[in-house]
Amino acid sequence: MSLLTFKGGVHPNDGKALAKDKAIVQVQPKGDLVYPMSQHIGAPAVPIVAKGDHVLRGQMIAEAGGFVSAPIYASVSGTVKVIEPRFTPAGSKVNSIVIENDGEYEEVEYSTPKAVPEMSKEEILNAIGDAGIVGMGGAGFPTKVKLSPKEPDKIDYIIANCAECEPYITADYRQILEHGEELVEGMKIILRLFDNAKGLFGVEDNKPDCIEKLKELTKDEPRMEVLKLQTKYPQGGERQLIYATTGRAINSSMLPADAGCVVDNVATISAIYRAVAKGEPSMDRIVTVSGDAVHEPGNFKVPFGMNQAELIEAAGGYKVDPEKIISGGPMMGFSMFTVDVPVTKTSSSILCFTKDEVAQYEPTACINCGRCVEVCPSRLIPSRLADYAEHHDEEAFTKHEGLECMECGSCSYVCPAKRQLKQAIGSMRKTALANRKKK
Repeated sequence: MSLLTFKGGVHPNDGKALAKDKAIVQVQPKGDLVYPMSQHIGAPAVPIVAKGDHVLRGQMIAEAGGFVSAPIYASVSGTVKVIEPRFTPAGSKVNSIVIENDGEYEEVEYSTPKAVPEMSKEEILNAIGDAGIVGMGGAGFPTKVKLSPKEPDKIDYIIANCAECEPYITADYRQILEHGEELVEGMKIILRLFDNAKGLFGVEDNKPDCIEKLKELTKDEPRMEVLKLQTKYPQGGERQLIYATTGRAINSSMLPADAGCVVDNVATISAIYRAVAKGEPSMDRIVTVSGDAVHEPGNFKVPFGMNQAELIEAAGGYKVDPEKIISGGPMMGFSMFTVDVPVTKTSSSILCFTKDEVAQYEPTACINCGRCVEVCPSRLIPSRLADYAEHHDEEAFTKHEGLECMECGSCSYVCPAKRQLKQAIGSMRKTALANRKKK
């Protein structure tokens, strides 16, 4: 039987051997913690503390700023030093709460939640929303909103994104191996919201131990199934994962719910279990620190707000000063000009490399080889779209489906002319989407 997959995609060196066998290590911050108010899609959170306030771990410090928003909780005990704009890993300045860590880690007393079988759907959704859970795979969409589609009875599949197709990142892999029970229990909770849905765990076949573990944990669960996916990038892309696991296709104008699907990643579903079953707010996550410039690559359980420079030190620091530091994966992540930024809800990894390989190449003219077309998972013509983008031809770009690009970077990866296709297309997409909103 052939493995489940999609058309297109690439097979980059996955680099996972550096950290995949490193067990999760709990790290505690030493310095100040910084909590940006925008760690999610939607309205920024609104501070409910002031300078000089003493806070406890697990205390809400910012409330949701609207329906599409999420609250933020202190991950340490200490004193609010200041509320001011600070840099995020993406390089933008965002209003942030800065807490001076007192090193005591005094924690609030959580109220004992109801037993999950006794909870109504509304109570489950409120627990998820109150805990501040957002999509931790990168997008940061508030999870309560995602789990509140207009027609829940038409949801057929809840898909756990266990692909982790980005090179080097092994945080979800270790989460499944060490705490797979949380993932399965989280899926049970989500299935309580959707009476007609089945839970699917999509796992690439380069993780046979995860597949075996999940099959063992779900052997007595008739509403759950573990699916083996072909190892290929971007197998974990939302559209690609839905197609591979269900055969249903969506485009940029559709939500997964329009195809009867809801997709969440491993960290998000595990956080749902802790919030609903244990009453714990979202305060930390697993982060991979890897790359050939790091002394001891590994996977770390990190409180939100911790300085990323401290996290790199927890991985043994640098072997040599890196030429390139990436937040997220090398395919869809972004370069960082400083590591003096906090770990946020969407920080999956920090990758440090001795060489900036991309900067070493000088782009040349397109040779019309068609490789970018072969690998594009959205079935576009990236070389043509990049030409339109470079000539600022928004009309032609939109006419030729440029908005369907998911910016996975497969085209740039295979281009023999080393053209920055993804970057050009991505820039034009942002412009076109902004202009569409104005209209």
